[in-house]
Amino acid sequence: MASGVASRLYKAGFPVIMTDLPEPTVIRRTVAFAEAVYKGKNQVEGIIGRLATLENYGQVLNKGEIPVLIDPEAECIKHIKPEVVVDAILAKKNIGTKASLAPVVIALGPGFRAPEDAHAVIETKRGHYLGRVIYEGSALPNTGIPGDIMGKTEERVLRAPCEGVFISFAEIGDLVKKGQAIGEVERVPVVSALDGVVRGLLHSGLVVHKGMKIGDVDPRGEIDYCFTVSDKARSLGGAVLEAMLNLLNRKQLI
Repeated sequence: MASGVASRLYKAGFPVIMTDLPEPTVIRRTVAFAEAVYKGKNQVEGIIGRLATLENYGQVLNKGEIPVLIDPEAECIKHIKPEVVVDAILAKKNIGTKASLAPVVIALGPGFRAPEDAHAVIETKRGHYLGRVIYEGSALPNTGIPGDIMGKTEERVLRAPCEGVFISFAEIGDLVKKGQAIGEVERVPVVSALDGVVRGLLHSGLVVHKGMKIGDVDPRGEIDYCFTVSDKARSLGGAVLEAMLNLLNRKQLI
C-alpha cells in the first residue's frame, strides 16, 4: 500500500523518500519499493526505487528515482525536514507518529485520530468509504478479516503454521491449485486453500511467527495483477494526494 501511495505522489510530480526495515516483510514484493532493500533497486510500473542513505539520497532524487532508506524509526525526518510525512505502515495502531513531525502529517488506517495524531487520516477498509479523507476523527476499526475478492477473504491469505524459517516452493505469478504446498516452515507445509495465482509471497529464508501473513493467493488468476499496483493502493494514493494538496494549500506551502 505504501508503494501504491508513493507511486501516485511520484506521478503527480512530487519527490518521494521512503523508509523501511532492515528485513522488510512485505509480501507483494513485485510492486513494493521495499524490495530495493534486498536487491539494491526495484521497479514498480516504471518507477525505480533505489536503496540509499542520508549521505546519497539527494543524488537518487536527482536521477528521478525514489530513495529507500533503511530507517525503522524514521530518524531521517529530523535531518531531511520534509513538508509532508505519510505513515503508511498499516500497523493498525499508532507506533509513534505525531502531528508535530512535519507541517503536514497523514496517516493510513485505524489507530490514528485526526487532528491529534495526524492532520488527516485515510480510510483503508475496502467498501463504500475506502479512500475517504478524515480531518476530524478516526478510520473504521480493524476487523481482522482480509478484503473480499470473488467471495474469498481469509482463504486467500497464506499464514505461517508455526514459528521458524519460511522456505518458499513457489514464485509470485505462479498458478496454483487448492491443496498445493506453497512452502514450509520447519517442515510444516503452507498449503493454498484455493485455486488462483500467487500474488504475494514473503522472501524465502525469513524468520516468521505463528499466524504471520506470508503470502496471498488471488482467486481471479490474473497474472498481470501480480505486477501492477492494486485498485486499493491506487485509491489510497489518490486520497493521500487529495489530503496533502488540501493541507498544503491551507498552510500556504504551495
